[in-house]
Amino acid sequence: MSDDDAVDVEVESPDDAARTNGTADATAEGTSGESADANGGARDEALAAAVAEHDEALAREVAALEADLDETRADLLEAEEEVEELTSKLARVKADFSNYKQRAKRKQDEIRERASEALVERITPVRNDLLRALDQEEGSDLRPGVESTLEKFDEVLADEGVDPIDPDPGEAVDPARHQVMLRVESDQPEGTVHEVYEPGYEMGDRVVSEAKVTVSADEE
Repeated sequence: MSDDDAVDVEVESPDDAARTNGTADATAEGTSGESADANGGARDEALAAAVAEHDEALAREVAALEADLDETRADLLEAEEEVEELTSKLARVKADFSNYKQRAKRKQDEIRERASEALVERITPVRNDLLRALDQEEGSDLRPGVESTLEKFDEVLADEGVDPIDPDPGEAVDPARHQVMLRVESDQPEGTVHEVYEPGYEMGDRVVSEAKVTVSADEE
């Protein structure tokens, strides 16, 4: 081979090789760094988007729960008002029923009392007739039977709570219990009972019939 045909070959020195490798490494590292930064940014954006979506879902859930809570509170308030109204109505019904029971009891007592009064009004004239019969038949054989009948009548009256109004001579006249039939001359004090013409009857505080009496007057 001639010198003209010889090929020039450049031989790198160790320093040049090192510089070349360093540049290549730096280029590779730069490329890797940029790739890592790009991947990291994508992950951050994806994470931020996921967090935002999660927060939005939580916000919607919280809003729904708050709405449910408000509705529950409104229902509870309405229920409390209804309970209060029903309680008030129940109290009024109880009061009305109690008043009704009291009125019914008073009415029953009144009916019972008036029924007893009606009985007394029917039988007291019979007793008075018996008393008069005793006066007229003092020496006859009828007297024991009449006396027995009179005792039975008195027992019936006592069972019904009836007491005779039969004032003694000289007793003060009670206008509420005594009916003055006549004023007569008497040795009794003036204005007092002289004689009982017909006994009266009373039940408790109620006068069924007044005793008919004569009253003493001044002796002239």
